[in-house]
Amino acid sequence: MRISIIGSGYVGLVSGACFSELGNKVICLDNNAKKISELKKGIIPIYEPGLAEMIKRNVRRKRLSFTSNIKEAIIKSEVIFIAVGTPSMENGEADLTGIENVARNIALNMDSYRLIVEKSTVPVETGNWVRRTISTYIKRKVEFDVASNPEFLKEGQAISDFMHPDRIVIGVESKRAADILVDLYKPLKAPMVVADIKSAELIKHASNAFLATKISFINALSRICDRVGADIKEVSKGMGLDKRIGAGFLQAGIGYGGSCFPKDVDAFIKISEKIGYDFRLLKVVKNINEEQRDFFLKKIRDVLWIVKDKSIGVLGLSFKPNTDDIRQAPSIGIIKALQAEGAKIRAYDPEAMQKAKELLTGVTLCKNPYEVCKGSECLLIVTEWKEFQEMDLCRIKKMLKRHLIIDGRNIFDPQKLRKMGFTYIGIGRPDSE
Repeated sequence: MRISIIGSGYVGLVSGACFSELGNKVICLDNNAKKISELKKGIIPIYEPGLAEMIKRNVRRKRLSFTSNIKEAIIKSEVIFIAVGTPSMENGEADLTGIENVARNIALNMDSYRLIVEKSTVPVETGNWVRRTISTYIKRKVEFDVASNPEFLKEGQAISDFMHPDRIVIGVESKRAADILVDLYKPLKAPMVVADIKSAELIKHASNAFLATKISFINALSRICDRVGADIKEVSKGMGLDKRIGAGFLQAGIGYGGSCFPKDVDAFIKISEKIGYDFRLLKVVKNINEEQRDFFLKKIRDVLWIVKDKSIGVLGLSFKPNTDDIRQAPSIGIIKALQAEGAKIRAYDPEAMQKAKELLTGVTLCKNPYEVCKGSECLLIVTEWKEFQEMDLCRIKKMLKRHLIIDGRNIFDPQKLRKMGFTYIGIGRPDSE
C-alpha cells in the first residue's frame, strides 16, 4: 500500500519504518525541516534498538522516504496515519491543535478517496471532530473514511511490539475502511479487535490507565513492605503468578514516567470530568506516582542527613532502559530537587546524555558509571539499564566516598551488597539499612 505517516516522532518513525519493512511504500512527514533533513542523511533523531538499521535498509530499497511537504505526502498516499503529538495542556487536557491542523490540510489537498487513521493517542470522540473538520474544509467532492488505530509500542522494544503485537485495535465506520486496515496488518498474524471508533479510542486510554494503576498499586505496597520488613520482590512474584493478575508492571520503584502514562492518565481524568464522571481512582494513581519520588528523596535525606554541598552520583536519566527519552523522566525531578537543596550531581546514562545536556544545568555529566562514583557520597540507581546491573561492584566500592547505594529500581540483591560492605537501601526491600 501507499502510506503516509504525518508526524515523525517516536510513534510515527517506528510505525513508518515497520510498515515499510512489511513491503509498503511509506512517506514519513514532519514539519520540523531539520529533522527531515537529518533523516534524509541517515541521522536518526531518537534511540530505539534496531530502528536505525531498519530505516536505512528500507530507504535503500526505496520503500521509505521523508518529506516536510504535506501536500506531497497526501497526494502520494491512499492511507494517511496521523501521528502528531498531543501534549498535555496546563489543565491536563490533550492539546489537539496538531490533529486539527493535519485534518484541515488533508481536506485541502486530497484529490480522491483517502483513509485517514488516528495513530496519536487522542480523547474519545476525536474521530468525530476529524471527520467534521475534513467535511468543513474539503475542496473536492471526494469520499473519505476516518478510522482509529491506537499504538501500543513500548519505548525500548517498539519494533518488537509492532512486528509481534498482543493485539491490533482498529476502529472504523465502514466496511471499506475495515478491509483496508485488516489487509494492511494481515502479515503480522495477530489477534485483531475491530470496533467502532469511540471504543478504539477508549481502549488506548483505558489500557494505559490500567497499567499505570498496577504500577502505583505495587509502589504503594512497597511502602508497606518498607514499614514491616517484607520484601516487595517476593510479594510481587507471588501476586504475578496469579494468571488473573500477571507479572507485568508489578515492579516497585520510583514511579512511572515518559511521554505516555503521565499524559494519558491526566487526559483520561479530564475526559471523564467532561462527561460528568469523577474518576477518583485515577486521581489517586497519579498522586501515588508523584509521592513515590518524594519517598525516594526521603530515603536519601534520611541516610545522608545534610544534602547541601554533598556530591551525589546518579545512574540513569532516561525514563526507562533502551531509550534516550527523558520526557517526564523521574530522574529530572529527583535531580532538580537535590540541586535545590544544594547537592552536587554527577550523572551518567548510556543513551540520554545529549538530551540531558540540553535540559539539565549544573550537572556533571560523566563518561561511565565509575566516573560518576568518583568522590560521590552515595550512588543512586534511577533507571534499570542492564549495564548498571553488570557493573564491577568492587570497583564501585573503591571509588565511592561512602559505600552507599540507594537503589530506586531494586536491581541488586540487598544481602549480597551488604556482604560486600555496602549500605544498601532499596524500595520495599528487607535488610536495607
